Amino acid sequence: MSTLIVYMTRHGCAGKTAELLEGKIKDEVTIINLKKNSKADLSKFDAIIIGGSIHAGQIQKGIKKFCQKNLDMLLKKRLGLYLCCMEEGDTAQKQFDEAYPGELRNHAAAAGLFGGEFDFNKMNFFERAIVKRVANISENVSKLNEAAIHQFASKFS
Repeated sequence: MSTLIVYMTRHGCAGKTAELLEGKIKDEVTIINLKKNSKADLSKFDAIIIGGSIHAGQIQKGIKKFCQKNLDMLLKKRLGLYLCCMEEGDTAQKQFDEAYPGELRNHAAAAGLFGGEFDFNKMNFFERAIVKRVANISENVSKLNEAAIHQFASKFS
């Protein structure tokens, strides 16, 4: 079985989790960053995992467009959905629900909230200022949930 992991990231967290997933999925895995390659041939894969991250309360527009454009094909595949965000609990779940269409959420064999990271080294001046003000954080923080990534991979496989 072949699995495609497609993701979009701004500061690297969704890409890092894609690589962590790759090591835990027993299939042949291909990873595509939609920011660099938006033309993935989904018909070549048995399963597809889609991942993104939250910025200013929203998932990347490219992920939303990918899901809308490929909705029919995605509903015919084994599907996994994940989200990287710094929120937890109900707020994180609400962000996940708003990030992906209901049809895909209902169809997904696995769904995951993988935590998030603030990497000030990858942020521009304005992003750092916003994070400092809104989140009251002034240094790099990682809240990646490797247990959630492992659980997702186990359920998906």
